[in-house]
Amino acid sequence: MTHYIEYRLGPTDDGKEVLFLMQKVLGFTTKKVRSVKHEEWGILLNGERVTVRARGKEGQLLKVMLEDSQEKQNKIASTKMNLHILYEDEDLIFVDKPAGIVSHPSKGHLSDSMINGVQAYFENEGREKNERSNIHLIGRLDKETSGILGIAKNSVTAERMIKQRQRGILIKEYYALVKGNPPEEGILEIPMEEMRDARDGDKLKMKVGQSENAKTAKTFFQVVKRFEKFSLVSLVIETGRTHQIRFHMASIGCPLLGDSFYGDGPELGISRTALHAQQLTFTHPFCEKVMRIESEMPKDLSFLLR
Repeated sequence: MTHYIEYRLGPTDDGKEVLFLMQKVLGFTTKKVRSVKHEEWGILLNGERVTVRARGKEGQLLKVMLEDSQEKQNKIASTKMNLHILYEDEDLIFVDKPAGIVSHPSKGHLSDSMINGVQAYFENEGREKNERSNIHLIGRLDKETSGILGIAKNSVTAERMIKQRQRGILIKEYYALVKGNPPEEGILEIPMEEMRDARDGDKLKMKVGQSENAKTAKTFFQVVKRFEKFSLVSLVIETGRTHQIRFHMASIGCPLLGDSFYGDGPELGISRTALHAQQLTFTHPFCEKVMRIESEMPKDLSFLLR
């Protein structure tokens, strides 16, 4: 089913070009405008197909197709998985990622990522409502991290969600089990830069940034509950650097349980990095409703909290 974004022209829109309305009001990029204007029913004004140079009138309804070209989408391998869908509508889908699965196809994981599973879902069970949906990842999770993974179904939705993240409207909260007793709450602003792991030169590791390649990184944390040998901590990151939470917590002497890179590896029955994307809040990019997506902490971590 073809999906459109709709906009009713107001008094200030009278006489303005469709191109102006698409870019300045609806937020379409030049690339997206170029793509949709060649679709047979890509741009409609009061139900009539128009070009981007047409001028609108107050009260008219502008409808622009949201679907992307299927060329890129068809290159993604389809691998059936038992997906746990947390929320889905015609613009977005959020799935619960288990630990041990990568977020997107990469070297060595061309067909066993979460994206491959979502592609299979779009082609099979969800085919009726996703016939022309595309996959745009909204922030990835490391292989060992579990929790909420967000995907936009078209490029306009993706662009709007990315802008929300940049403006601090989209907020992802993580839960982590960390060693020791961190301060009750705090803000970590430790610059980061990449280095090669001494034990495995193919793996990237982070260090305190001191060169011109260093990137700023900001993490907010708060202790939720303390236990004898570890603490449950809530974290929100303002920047999304590789390994940011793991590196920042290790930098204050509180590495995540199970972290073989920045901590002591498996311990207390935890065999993977104890990090879970627990909650995501944002404003829906079209209906502007405040949304909250939640994911329960999986049993391989929650057993320690009993």
